[in-house]
Amino acid sequence: MNWEQVKGNWKQLKGHARKQWGEITDDQLDQIDGNREILSGKIQETYGKSKEEAEREIDEWSRRQKI
Repeated sequence: MNWEQVKGNWKQLKGHARKQWGEITDDQLDQIDGNREILSGKIQETYGKSKEEAEREIDEWSRRQKI
């Protein structure tokens, strides 16, 4: 799934994101609202990952999503 599809279906995909990145809170997921840059920043901040690691995780996660 490309990111535009993820962004358009964020409400349905929040639960999947919660499973992937369980330490990111529901409020934070609401704030992210499908914005890839904000999600990447939250992953970096929460898990201490580099930007490249966060982007790679997001890419892998988004490819696995089916709606």
